[in-house]
Amino acid sequence: MSAISSGYVPKIARDEARTEARRKLLRRVLMLGGVTLVLGVSAFFYLIGGRYVGTDDAYIHSNKLMVSTDVSGLVQTVNVKEGQAVKAGDVLFTLDARPFEIALENAQANLAGTVQDVESIRAQYRAALAQIAAQQAQVNVSRVTLARYEALVKDNAIAPIQLDTARAGLLSSQATLASLQQTAATTLARLGGRADMPAAQTPDYRKAQAAVAEAQRQLDHTVVRAPFTGIVSEVDSLQPGTLVISAMSAFTTTSAVGLIGDKLWIDANMKETDLRYLQEGAPADITIDTYPGCHWQGHLQSLSAGSDSAFSALPAENGSGNWVKVVQRIPARIAIGKSNCQVPLRSGMSTVVSMDTGKRRWQRLLNE
Repeated sequence: MSAISSGYVPKIARDEARTEARRKLLRRVLMLGGVTLVLGVSAFFYLIGGRYVGTDDAYIHSNKLMVSTDVSGLVQTVNVKEGQAVKAGDVLFTLDARPFEIALENAQANLAGTVQDVESIRAQYRAALAQIAAQQAQVNVSRVTLARYEALVKDNAIAPIQLDTARAGLLSSQATLASLQQTAATTLARLGGRADMPAAQTPDYRKAQAAVAEAQRQLDHTVVRAPFTGIVSEVDSLQPGTLVISAMSAFTTTSAVGLIGDKLWIDANMKETDLRYLQEGAPADITIDTYPGCHWQGHLQSLSAGSDSAFSALPAENGSGNWVKVVQRIPARIAIGKSNCQVPLRSGMSTVVSMDTGKRRWQRLLNE
């Protein structure tokens, strides 16, 4: 009878079976342990992560302006060229000043004429006072004459018609006096109620003086200067002889020279879900697509009070209920600081921004 048929298992077979069992057990332990280790390591790194939030939807911006003037005229000189760096107050271009000089001279002449008019009115008032005094004397004479005639009539020394003539003369003198007093009052009103009022305080003088100031302002604005330090652009469209139309006259935005300022910042469109622990002043790491090996330090300067869609001219209408929820973007302004590279930055460059929230995921979970 064989060993197999009799139920006897050789020692070698038993050892092989035990070894195979141990291998299966070790394999299971390693598989479960490996999966557990991977899950544990993943969970560990997940919990200590999430401190930094960022976006590649960010661009450099600068203070920029299309510089024009509020007066219309022909361009006389263009004092800058494309790409030229200018400082605040530098002349960009000038308009033909002659029409504005003529307007200023005319306004100054009107101002001088106003002074003469005031003195003329003052002289008219003095003449009116003299006429009033003379007429008052005439009224007094007529009143005395009437009193005498009344006494003579009582004594039948004169005819009654002479008394009537004297009475009519008094009434006429009084009416003339009243007319002269009204004329004097009107003349005094033109002097502001004060005969000794200086010409510079009269309404007509102030009106003429305002016209002079406006003419001077327009003349000054024929010289167009840079409002801030920056780099000039869009100059080629402006040539001597070009007619510049004032925006106030055309009711449209007209421009002449572009100016891009030297103050740069980054506008980053952050996901709303990344903003819970993001505070103003948070440090930021900045890279720019144009310079892959360069890094800039910065900080969060401010967060917008609303999303981009909140300021849209045509905001989304989701009242129907048939819509797909989309994570909104909130504009964040980031100040640009020091860099390890000395390279020029230009408005419109694409950037990647990463900001430190100061909170890891495990800290967030504890807070929630």
